[in-house]
Amino acid sequence: MGSGVDELDEQGVRRLLAYVAAAGIAGGQPVHEVEADTRRVGRYLGCPDVQVQGWPTGVVVSLGGGAPSTFESVEGTIRLDQSATTARIRQQLLDGTIEPAEALEQLRSLRSIPPRYPRLGLHGGMVCVSSGIALVLQPLWPSVLFSVLAGQITAGFMWLSGKRKALAVLTPFLAAFVVALCAFWAARLGLIEGPLRSLLPPIAVLLPGALIVTGVAELAAGAMMAGTSRLAFGTAQLAMFTAGVLVAAWLMKVPVDQLGNQIVPWSGLWVPFLGVLLLTAGMSLMESIPRHLVPWVALMLATTLAFQIIGQTVAGATWGGGLLGAFVASFASSVIEMYRPRLPRLVLFLPSFWLLVPGSLGVVSLTQLGAGTSVAGATALESAGIIGSIALGLLMGTTAARAVSLIHRSRTRRPGARRRQTF
Repeated sequence: MGSGVDELDEQGVRRLLAYVAAAGIAGGQPVHEVEADTRRVGRYLGCPDVQVQGWPTGVVVSLGGGAPSTFESVEGTIRLDQSATTARIRQQLLDGTIEPAEALEQLRSLRSIPPRYPRLGLHGGMVCVSSGIALVLQPLWPSVLFSVLAGQITAGFMWLSGKRKALAVLTPFLAAFVVALCAFWAARLGLIEGPLRSLLPPIAVLLPGALIVTGVAELAAGAMMAGTSRLAFGTAQLAMFTAGVLVAAWLMKVPVDQLGNQIVPWSGLWVPFLGVLLLTAGMSLMESIPRHLVPWVALMLATTLAFQIIGQTVAGATWGGGLLGAFVASFASSVIEMYRPRLPRLVLFLPSFWLLVPGSLGVVSLTQLGAGTSVAGATALESAGIIGSIALGLLMGTTAARAVSLIHRSRTRRPGARRRQTF
């Protein structure tokens, strides 16, 4: 294998590192983790003084203080299969099993990778995802059936927003409005119970719960600009969802007492775990998750749910489940990647946010605040507590995994190991 200097000049190495960082941000990774990973790749390429600054919309990379820099914008998110490709390329760079020029070319074409299931993935995946989340949030068979049907409305808006970029801005409001209209109408006819909670599973894939929690985690880690902007954007999106629900409630003249957070207990522990299997199948279709990763995603979701239930039981409150579930999801996914680098942490971890559902509770609390219900304040405090507990669990899990990683590296580091010399 030739040396990196024969393949990429200084500008090419900067562009490679910028692509690595931009792909991580587009995949939903917190910017402080992206910056650490990019500096690590730079060191293995022979550039120990790499400086990198990331935001949710872009990244700047320099190979040293006072040296030229390269900016790369982040234009939207990427699928989980594309995140898996990014993780593979990053690991190959660290292992020295891929040439920098080849890695750069693969990252350039990352967004052009077609989805594995173009139409089935969206509509078929939405059937599985909406029914799976319904079994976790509102385990009543009428609500599950409603979620399956209403999920196709959300899928339609997602398909249209992909074709018409101008519509993407209004998608949160429109999807929430139409689904809420259907939910309140079904509740009026006596077809479903708890319409506010029943309308959440069909729109859960659009809710910015992961965005908000990641923003809080970034703020806690000192990434103030990224955390503030992500938190503000997520809150604005949440407000648009809430506005859609409130407008639908106003048009349907929904009584205030029907806007309660009516939680239905599971008829058996098999119910939420069936939801996990459906959620895994749906995400695999929608996100084109590589087949070899699907069992690991299912295992991580089941583990997260199990510890979430344990946390709720021990603490006697929902925040306990969020804290323990997020800690286990973050820690376990990091440790799995540590010992099996071909299993990317981000792909294993991100689906857990769809179980922790902080965005769903955010819609409930803001809707109740807007409608002026008597339990609005308590629900809002519960939602804020869950978001904070998930962010804290995420940071604790990452910190614990980092400590394990340091011990692992000290044991496996080979004396005299040679790094790639680029300059």
